[in-house]
Amino acid sequence: MTSADSDTGLLAPGWAGSPAAAGTADAAFLRALLDAETALTRAQAALGLVPDEAVAAVTEAAVPGRFDLASLAERARGGGNPVIPLVADLTRAVGEPYGPFVHRGATSQDIMDTATMLVAARTLDPVLADLGRTERALAGLAAEHRDTPMPGRTLTQHAVPTTFGLKAAGWRSLVLDARDRVTAVRGSLPVQLGGAAGTLAAFTAYGADDATALTAAYARELGLRAPLLPWHTLRTPVADLAGCLAFTAGALGKLAADVLTLSRTEIAEVSEGSGGGSSAMPHKANPVRSTLIAAAARRAPQLAATLYGALVAEDERPAGAWHAEWEPLRDLLRLVGGTARDAAELTEGLRVHPDTMREHLGLTHGLIVSERLSAELAPVLGRARAKQLLTEAAERTHAEGRSLADLLAEEPELTDVDLGEPTDPARYTGSAGVLTDRALERR
Repeated sequence: MTSADSDTGLLAPGWAGSPAAAGTADAAFLRALLDAETALTRAQAALGLVPDEAVAAVTEAAVPGRFDLASLAERARGGGNPVIPLVADLTRAVGEPYGPFVHRGATSQDIMDTATMLVAARTLDPVLADLGRTERALAGLAAEHRDTPMPGRTLTQHAVPTTFGLKAAGWRSLVLDARDRVTAVRGSLPVQLGGAAGTLAAFTAYGADDATALTAAYARELGLRAPLLPWHTLRTPVADLAGCLAFTAGALGKLAADVLTLSRTEIAEVSEGSGGGSSAMPHKANPVRSTLIAAAARRAPQLAATLYGALVAEDERPAGAWHAEWEPLRDLLRLVGGTARDAAELTEGLRVHPDTMREHLGLTHGLIVSERLSAELAPVLGRARAKQLLTEAAERTHAEGRSLADLLAEEPELTDVDLGEPTDPARYTGSAGVLTDRALERR
């Protein structure tokens, strides 16, 4: 039986059951808060500011299962954040004589920000793993279909031929862009330590000769970066997180949008490996992975906008700006965590249908190569006459349902012109193969 107030993701199939779901749950935040508190005690002990016995006592008491999440959430209303009731409970659990060493010198935002960075780091690691899976799957598709011709589409209409290999290489390029951004942000996530107003004054009062050394020790304990300054109102770390997460959602969203288009019944050039069913129509095999990725991509920019808005944080500690970050940041981590998982599953199972792509190249009866024919005929007929002839032939193609090649073959002016290759769409993919090869060189 599931608790009535537990967050299971019932309305969020995109991230339910993903590593991000567990990594951002209330229990994960509680663990991160306790990790931040125990690390602070360890860092102070490393500098001789607290006895080693305090470290053992705090570590022994800081077991997530000993704390009531529902009670902490309810009591957080009293001070506006969950750190205040947690510190009270942890201090009580440690008891005398070492309870007074819990949270010594810190402010609630130090712990909350640090815990948030821990949650982000722990969530981004599986995101990067899934982006790696997606990149490898797309590399395989791009190499396999390097020379698979298909219609290129601009403004929803057939333009000129392209290849599926180049399209897959483009998707992969975006995934690598996302990977690079997430990797950079993951490596820069900092601890937060500044005390009440970002001056580290309390730590000096408790005996630290160089309080800035404590920040470095704290960072080492948690495997995060030591910031140059306390960032209570300098929210670059959160803004950077927002940016890389929103970009990743959008990059994967582009892939999903293309798959959704190409998998339409009327197009059917690709299909998901394991489509989802319908509650009413037994024949349906819906592109569910792409649908969920597209949904996340629509939500991510607005969540990121809230986090960018929180950059406007007044004074040395803000009222409301910091608090406004928690839920949208968690939502973004969840969305992107689920989206990365779905993208890996989508690309690893994607089915490509080259015969359908080749068939679709002929839907416009050869007009898809009119650009090439214009270039080929201009030296023979002159630019103006070539354009006039092709315009008239295009109109006849639509009206008579005949191929452009057949109509041009009847033109007396073209009797001595070999139109075989120029009218073959599969022979007009330009540098698509070379561009695909170049893209695949990127690691």
